Amino acid sequence: MDFTPHTDADVARLLSAVGLADPVGLFAHLPAEVLVDGDLDLPAPLSEAEVMDLVDGLAAKNRVGLVCFAGGGIYDHHLPPVVRALTMRPEFVTAYTPYQAEASQGVLQALYEYQSMICEITGMEVANASLYDGATAAVEAMNLAIAATRRDVVWVSRGLSPRIREALATFAAVGVEIVEHPVVGGRTAWAADAGPPPAAVIFGQPNYLGAVEDYAAAVGLARDTGALAIASVDPMTLGVLRTPGDAGCDLVVAEGQPFGNPMSYGGPLVGVFAARLDLVRRIPGRLIGRTVDADGRVAYAMTLRTREQDIRREKASSNICTNQTLNAIGAAVHLGWLGPGGLRAVGEQSHHKARYLAKRLDQLPGVQLANDAPFVREFAVLLPLDPHQAVLAMAERGILAGIPLSADYPDLPGGLLVAVTERRTRAELDRYADALKEVVANA
Repeated sequence: MDFTPHTDADVARLLSAVGLADPVGLFAHLPAEVLVDGDLDLPAPLSEAEVMDLVDGLAAKNRVGLVCFAGGGIYDHHLPPVVRALTMRPEFVTAYTPYQAEASQGVLQALYEYQSMICEITGMEVANASLYDGATAAVEAMNLAIAATRRDVVWVSRGLSPRIREALATFAAVGVEIVEHPVVGGRTAWAADAGPPPAAVIFGQPNYLGAVEDYAAAVGLARDTGALAIASVDPMTLGVLRTPGDAGCDLVVAEGQPFGNPMSYGGPLVGVFAARLDLVRRIPGRLIGRTVDADGRVAYAMTLRTREQDIRREKASSNICTNQTLNAIGAAVHLGWLGPGGLRAVGEQSHHKARYLAKRLDQLPGVQLANDAPFVREFAVLLPLDPHQAVLAMAERGILAGIPLSADYPDLPGGLLVAVTERRTRAELDRYADALKEVVANA
């Protein structure tokens, strides 16, 4: 039976509206090599049970169990079962925007706890109830800085994630100039004479290449130019690195996926956003607060809702319309499960294992570390072959080797970004080194 919802008349009407003779024209913009040439060779009509058996058989052919050494913002951390057990409770799964705050005390309390934990680990004074993802959070921080300083120039480190830089460039296309500062020896080489005073100085901590940036250089530059210092942090390293709040940052953003969220092919994610208290009325999205009701009982409320649907449009700080409530709750559960000691232990384990692997790789013929900058759990190596070929060869050996860097950093044509988390075992680290040695030797 054909379950296609569109009738022949529907299809004809669509084609007529776009000026095409047949549906094939809808795909004319795609490269020929990705198009199917000929029939799909589908099986004869099957029952539902037969279809499920067929799909299960096809799925069984997939390669599974790749050991993940890829990072770049999404990481393979241990996800404790308690996270799913609590976040999948019906009262959380079905929760949406709590427009009637008095009837949504449970969700509001969970978001309040999330905000409090984010403030604790970042060293900042206030955090919102989350944004869509780390890139969105960085864009919102840039917009906040532009509005607060009334400047239209932003200084950005090339060590900031390329995906975040792309998002910033998209939003900056209307009237904002982005000045990028190069990476030298793994860390940002800031130039105080790069142009007009900026609204913000934005950098990664650690940066995309895994190197730990010099807080004093970035924050000092922001102070000298009257700009806001914005740190885009790897939140799972905050147990072992100095907090951005202690370092004097004005705004902190992050991709919160490592907390309570599986990799899930890149989404859904959760954007972390924290700030100094004096910037609180410029924060995008929502802020949950704790108070007492008329009877003196603890109550939670929407303290600030600065989006255009909640206040006069011209007063809105952002058009962000919701938050990743379920993902933020998952992050709060995970952080609560880890505690300060657990967060520190994850950072320490990841660091020690990354140092071990980096040392082993640096000893391989033709392989060397891309720089000697300090790192926590992610680092770049230079290979004597195309890193894309190396990734494919390593995948054949059951290892997801990392992220090739040449597309984003042409000055690192043999660059490969390798990430190590607490999940990786000594056997897996040795297996990676031995496999890469074989791949390099066979290149």
